[in-house]
Amino acid sequence: MNFDLNKLLRENIKNLVPYSSARDEFKGEASIFLDANENAFGSPIDEDYNRYPDPLQLNVKQKISQIKGVPPRNIFLGNGSDEAIDILFRAFCRPGIDNVILLPPTYGMYEVSAHINDVEIRKVPLTPTYQLNLEGIAEAIDENTKLIFICSPNNPTGNSMNREAVETILTNFQGLVVIDEAYINYSRQKTFIQELTEYSNLVVMQTLSKAWGLAGLRIGMAFASEEIIEVFNKVKPPYNINQASQQLCLKALEQVDIVNAWIKETLVERDKLVLGLKHFDFVLDIHPSDANFILVKTTNPVKIYTFLVEKGIIVRDRSKVDLCEGCLRITIGTSEENRQLIETLEKY
Repeated sequence: MNFDLNKLLRENIKNLVPYSSARDEFKGEASIFLDANENAFGSPIDEDYNRYPDPLQLNVKQKISQIKGVPPRNIFLGNGSDEAIDILFRAFCRPGIDNVILLPPTYGMYEVSAHINDVEIRKVPLTPTYQLNLEGIAEAIDENTKLIFICSPNNPTGNSMNREAVETILTNFQGLVVIDEAYINYSRQKTFIQELTEYSNLVVMQTLSKAWGLAGLRIGMAFASEEIIEVFNKVKPPYNINQASQQLCLKALEQVDIVNAWIKETLVERDKLVLGLKHFDFVLDIHPSDANFILVKTTNPVKIYTFLVEKGIIVRDRSKVDLCEGCLRITIGTSEENRQLIETLEKY
């Protein structure tokens, strides 16, 4: 496949001269900064928040590079993965002309971003076993199809997509294939990051919100070719990751052992929770999961959801989502939280 990034880019993005911030124009060390109209007297709190942060988050990217084995030039950091998703639409999809392919049931922000950017959505539902419908995807593609979003492990179903099927799309589609790996730390499958050098049309998204426990910092990651990352950096706001988030992120990234221990404990608790739920006659099916949640088909999801809310336990009702009829999505909690869930359901 001859992939040409230049053919995908919108003309206005090709010609865009990005905003040049003070921190872009001077990156060295100095004792006096009088270039960015900052408050020279400092911050009212005991930190250097009167200064603008590194617009490219180079220290954070260097640490992520060491963990992921990807050069910093192939990493984009966004205000959550949602920023990366929005930039993909704004950079590559012409409003009212181009289209993207979504594979429901899947993460809802792809569709929201498409609507915000006035981009046509072509939905190709997953198969009954929640796998890719390759024939349907092929039929949906035309000359104006720019993006295909593949969530793997998938939200809300929890399963990973067949790797060969994903590679078939990567090989044959001339647009961008975006693989959202928000839950990859819990999966038996390996990440697609290692395939970046093989597929120039590949964008892999991950996040620090799940396994790393940093949802409150809003830091999403996109991994892609240097050319695609340059597009992200061209379109993003100048200081999209604030200084506090960068500092806290660097501290967290030193705690790989703690995060790995949490992942192992989550997988143990996932298996225990599945066993506990199987004993209830109102549980009809529990779909296999590669994530930190399980999709549970029940006899009466709304009634069970309401019952749990009344007991102070909140799960997610997914029963109105196509192919998820009757289902609740339950995040894996701590051992104590899972025990309380089971004990509460015993009273249902």
